[in-house]
This record gives sequence, structure tokens and C-alpha cells, in this order.
Amino acid sequence: MKSRFESHVFWGSYSPFSLLTGTALIILASSRLAFALICAGALIWVYGLTMLVFSGARKIMPKSGKMLILLFLSAFSCGIFMILTSLLNPLLIFGTGFFLFLIPPCLLGSGLIQSSMQADLEETFSRAILEAMALALLIVAFALIREPLGMGTLSFPGGPQGFFEIFGGADEGSFVPVRLLSASAGGLLLLGYGTALFRYFRERNHSGPNDGYGEGA
Repeated sequence: MKSRFESHVFWGSYSPFSLLTGTALIILASSRLAFALICAGALIWVYGLTMLVFSGARKIMPKSGKMLILLFLSAFSCGIFMILTSLLNPLLIFGTGFFLFLIPPCLLGSGLIQSSMQADLEETFSRAILEAMALALLIVAFALIREPLGMGTLSFPGGPQGFFEIFGGADEGSFVPVRLLSASAGGLLLLGYGTALFRYFRERNHSGPNDGYGEGA
């Protein structure tokens, strides 16, 4: 079967890396590894559940207002994730809820809804999971750079405060430019360098108008 998703999940023109629809989410969620891990789980949950329901109910969907329906489904899925997580650790949701609400706009800004119109349920679901994992891995990778270098710690979900830390933490004598990475400005700086590297490698892997990955069995 020929794939309806002609844009490659990493190098394609509709990939999360190319569109950078999740820029604010990347900066906010990557300040700590604990936040990044919760955000990664939320991305996979929201993308997967939303596109599963959206594609399964495609035949009864109205011709107009699909974006509004998708926004409702994604926000509802995000709310369910936050409720389930709050049952396990309420304090962790207090620290992550303000940027988890950015996940539905990230989903709407991707190319999933346009491509899913001609793809089957299984293909749409697998593509949604792949895009969510791509964005989730990017956020976790940023957190693994920003938190150890900027704060001198590494955090994980759990504990009485919502997360617990390992290592000692940055002291007052820490190198100031490195500590900048823990701030939003440092995250933007890191994102800028990361985007430049991504575009360099994308140009090396780009091979044609359909990103070279549109042919499927």
C-alpha cells in the first residue's frame, strides 16, 4: 500500500522539526527532565488518542468545522491525561499543567489532519505516534542538556514535591554562561543552534519534492 504521508517524520516539510510548531512547548518543558518526561507521555497520549478517535469517526464528521472538532478532541484528551496524572501526583501537574495546554495547538499546527483525510486508521495512528515521539525525544534531549549544565541537577517525576533531584545542584560559583541554559533565553539559544544543525542535515538527506520518502510498498 502506498503511504499517504509523503513527508518524512524527521526530514519532511511537515515534520515537527521543520514546522517548529512546538517551539514554546520545547522551551518550557525542557527546563527540567522531570517536566520533559511528563510532557513526552502527554504528547504520545494526546496525539495517539486524538487521531485514533478523529480517524475512526471520519465518516460521520461534518464537512466543515474539522479543525474545531480536532481542537476539542485534543484538549479533551489532554484534560484526561492531566486528571490521571494528578491522581498519582497532584503537585507534578501544578508544575507542568501550564505548558501541557500547548500540546493541542501543536497537534493542530502539524500536517496530520490534512494527510489523514486520505489515510486509513492504522496509518494515521502510527504516524501520529511517530510525530509525538519525534517531538518528545527532542524535548527530552534538550532537558538532558539544559538541566545538568544549567542547574547541576537531574530530576525525575515523583517524590513529595512532584519530582526528585539527583546530583548536588549548581552553587553560586557556577559558570554564569552555562547556567543561562536553565533560563528561557538559554533554551532559545540552544534551539537556534539545534535548528541550524537540523537544517544542515536535512539538506543532506533531502532528495526531491516529496522529501524522498513518499514511496511506500
